[in-house]
Amino acid sequence: MTKVKIVIGDRLGKGQNIAKGVEAAGGIPVVIQGVGADMKVGDVVKQEGADLGLSFCGSGGAGALTAKTKYGYPVEYGLRSVDAGITALRNGNKVIGFGFMDTEELGRRMTEECIKLRGR
Repeated sequence: MTKVKIVIGDRLGKGQNIAKGVEAAGGIPVVIQGVGADMKVGDVVKQEGADLGLSFCGSGGAGALTAKTKYGYPVEYGLRSVDAGITALRNGNKVIGFGFMDTEELGRRMTEECIKLRGR
C-alpha cells in the first residue's frame, strides 16, 4: 500500500511545521512554495494524485473553494481547530481549508486519520 500523500498550501508560504507532522505520522507531505500557495492546492492535489489537500489563509476558504470550483473536490473550509479538520476528513472532504495553523499536531493528526480511513 502506498503512503498517504498530503498537499499543503499556505497563503503566506508557510506549512513546514505541518509537513513535519505529516512525516512523523508516516505520510508524504507536498508543500507548495511561495506566497499564495493556498490557491494552487487543487492543482497540486490533482497533479500529485494526493489523498488530501490542506489550504491555509486568513479565512480558510479561498484555496478550498478554488479546488471545489476547478475540480469538483468535496471541501470544507473556515475551520479553526484540528478536531474540526478530523471531522471534515471523516465526512469525506478532499480539500480542507483552515485559518492559519502551521502546527505539527495538525499534520500528524490529519495524516493518522487519513491512514485510518484508508484502512476501512
